[in-house]
Amino acid sequence: MKIFGKSLSEYVSFEKGFLILILVVGLARLILSLAGVPNATVKFLSVTVLMLLGLLYYSVRVHTSGFGSYKQLLPVLALQVILANLIVVFGIVLSMVTGKENIFSAPEYSGGQAGGTWGHAVAHLVAIIVLSLIFWGIGSLIMLLAKKLTGGRQPRTGTAGA
Repeated sequence: MKIFGKSLSEYVSFEKGFLILILVVGLARLILSLAGVPNATVKFLSVTVLMLLGLLYYSVRVHTSGFGSYKQLLPVLALQVILANLIVVFGIVLSMVTGKENIFSAPEYSGGQAGGTWGHAVAHLVAIIVLSLIFWGIGSLIMLLAKKLTGGRQPRTGTAGA
């Protein structure tokens, strides 16, 4: 299956390191919270900050590396948003199943409401679509600036000069 001319594995391979980082930080957040580390401490491991850094980095990198353009940016950013939100949903569902609150179900990170609810979990699933589109819009503006600053040039592929 191709998504804008590239396979899912090409997208994953392109940003594998960053996806691994999101996974490690998200799971570390959950594990530390479950281990009793105060949420005030665990909150400094931020998946949101990683997603914002990924937004900035890949909005430039997709173009400058020759990986693609605006169309390819959407799946790149969506993969980060999907992974991060699935970790959060897992934490929320884990809280509901075990009855033990964690950083993803804590009221202070759930808009002041009880966070271990199906409504909260579903909201994160909806957020996957909404945030992916918002990130893509912002990322497209960043890419436009990157294209202007680089004069629209992309690195050549091939063996020139070899």
